[in-house]
Amino acid sequence: MSVPSGTQHFVFALVEGYTHLALSCAVDPLRIANLVSEKPLYSWSFASLDGKTATASNEAVTLVHHAYSDIPPCDRLFVLSGIHMQKREHGPLIAALRHSLRTRKSILGALDSGAYILAKGGFLNGIRTAIHWEYHDGFVESFPEVPLVRNVFVADEKIITASGGTATADLMLHLIERDHGYDLMVAVADQMLYTAARDAGVAQKVSLQSKLGTRNQHLTRAIDIMRRNIDEPVTPSVIAADLGISVRQLERLFGRHLNTSPKKYYTEMRLERARNLLMQTEMSIIEVAFASGFESAGHFSRVYRLAYGVTPRDQRARYTVQSELPVRRLP
Repeated sequence: MSVPSGTQHFVFALVEGYTHLALSCAVDPLRIANLVSEKPLYSWSFASLDGKTATASNEAVTLVHHAYSDIPPCDRLFVLSGIHMQKREHGPLIAALRHSLRTRKSILGALDSGAYILAKGGFLNGIRTAIHWEYHDGFVESFPEVPLVRNVFVADEKIITASGGTATADLMLHLIERDHGYDLMVAVADQMLYTAARDAGVAQKVSLQSKLGTRNQHLTRAIDIMRRNIDEPVTPSVIAADLGISVRQLERLFGRHLNTSPKKYYTEMRLERARNLLMQTEMSIIEVAFASGFESAGHFSRVYRLAYGVTPRDQRARYTVQSELPVRRLP
């Protein structure tokens, strides 16, 4: 496809199961920027493995312009993936990214879970990176050389990343402002009825205070201590001492605000991390157990089965079967 002179061309490399919301949030701000400015500031095209179509996780089918092996010269090349990307073969895409980076000087980026693919290709070593919060636990274990942040996007690195969903729109608005000024960015956001574009430093998830419905500082600090000590759990007495309160006061806080005990809440937090690692990494069961603060595989398996109704091994097997099911294509 022909690109007008002075127009920035974006290519979106779509991986099967990509997130449709992220694609819409990536393309529409560019389209609206052209509409509002009455200039062809941006153009875009799509690529997939077969060069014909790509199917999103919601079964929407996108017609594409290129195969990975035939991605044209472009200003920005974004990888967009979604669920189950860990189970797919990314060799052809990684090879295409290396070729574009080496011969065409494209600026690479990743949306939603796309950072996983870039990290697997070795592109993100030492680069601050954003990925959808659901993949954080597995990403940290799989790519310790990549400094992961919980921001909605990272735009001040040589490879830019966004955590997906509406964070993609935040990133695109940021790029529009950087390229063409604040006034155009605001005009585009107004057209989108997007009243509060987020800066890069905003955290992905709702604050702990909002999520828990409380601003009790002792409670939020206690949970933060737990989160920072998942692999080596600390006792309620240590947490209480760190907060300067008694164990009984700590137990009352959890009972009053969360209807649970500190020990049970901590265990549920560790089990959630274990579940993420089982589904997002190739770590062995015993490695997952240790990374989640359990002393043995046997103890881990018993606690996990009690909580989720399946053993860790069966949990992983179910997820593997689900991720290998073919995406149903529309007739």
